[in-house]
This record gives sequence, C-alpha cells and structure tokens, in this order.
Amino acid sequence: MSQWNIAAAQYARQHHRVDEHVEHHLRFIAEAARQQCNLLVFPELSLTGPGESTLPAPPGDQQIFPLLHAAQFHDITVIAGLTLETQGHREKGLALFTPFHDEILRYPQGKGAYLTPDEQHLTIVDSQSDSPNLDPLATLFTSSQAVGDNRWRQSISTLQRFAHKYAIAVLMANARGGSALWDDKGQLIVRADRGELLLTGSLNRQGWQGDIIPLG
Repeated sequence: MSQWNIAAAQYARQHHRVDEHVEHHLRFIAEAARQQCNLLVFPELSLTGPGESTLPAPPGDQQIFPLLHAAQFHDITVIAGLTLETQGHREKGLALFTPFHDEILRYPQGKGAYLTPDEQHLTIVDSQSDSPNLDPLATLFTSSQAVGDNRWRQSISTLQRFAHKYAIAVLMANARGGSALWDDKGQLIVRADRGELLLTGSLNRQGWQGDIIPLG
C-alpha cells in the first residue's frame, strides 16, 4: 500500500443506549470515509459507555451490525470499544468491523492492538505483558482510552516511549481529549485538544503526516 490513512475518533460518550451510540459512530465513519481513511479507531467502551457501578452488558451482534455494514460499504476497517462477558465476568473489549469479514470480531482490550496495512485482523497486546512480542511487519499500535488529565499525561508518556522503544507508530483514541499520533521514532505527529473530532494520519514514502478534522 503506497499510502495508509488512519484516524482516531475523539468521541465523547453522551448516550445511554447502544443504538444511539451506533448512530453516532456512523457519523464518524462517514466522515472518516470522506477523508479516505483505511482505518478508524474509537476510544474504549465507545459503544456501551462505562456504566455506573458495573460494566454494561455486551451488545449483541444485531445491535451493532450497522457498523459492519458501514465498514463494508465505505471500505474502511473500524475498531470500537465495548464489553465482553466470559463465564459471567465482564471486561473491556474491542470490536473489529472490516470489509473483509462478514462477521463482527471481538477481542479483549488488553494494552492495545497492533496491525499492518495489509492485515485485516488485530493482534492484542496482553495487559500483563511487560515486553510484547511485536510482529516485525507491524506498522501501527492502537490504544483505545477514556482517561482524564492525570492519567492522560501518564498515558501519552508511556505511549511515546513505546513508539520509540519498539520502533512502531502509535495511535491513541481518547474520549476526553488529547488523542494523538506518534511516528516510529516516538516523535509526536499530531495531538488534539478537546472536542469531537477526527485526528487523522497518513503514511507515505515521506513518513507520517497528521491533521485535525472537526465534526460539525
């Protein structure tokens, strides 16, 4: 792929029902498609919200199927946040919607995920792993978060070091502002302020370039 266009959806969770989240996600997907993005990453729990005392129940495939249809229609891969339930235990997870699969793929959130432009699946980095065994062909590490100022400062420092240490670009989608993209040297390419927007990045022979696209 001569150019790879990616985006982080800085999406403030403001809904209480999954179908409302889905409709809001569709706006971001349509805008990312207009920007010719190949990949769009949402913050953690973007489809469910965090819940009050416990994590919400995972949405069914029928509830979030419109996102798979949109991914196929726009030829874009989408990573969104939701909950998973295994043997009665709920945890944060990721849903993958891609034009190359007719099913919704679900993964634990872990520390994040990595992928290459030509692969249409995620490889999750275990949250307990201090030294992830990254594929040498991996081009991008994604991190879906929803953190405030204090944890945000810690996160951007950690992710910048990660990019530099493992020589991989890092894209962070944060619900509360400060979404960012670093290149494979750990250099900041673009960082957002607050507000609903797309943070975009393009990889070509000259390296990474970034931009901010407000959602009006």
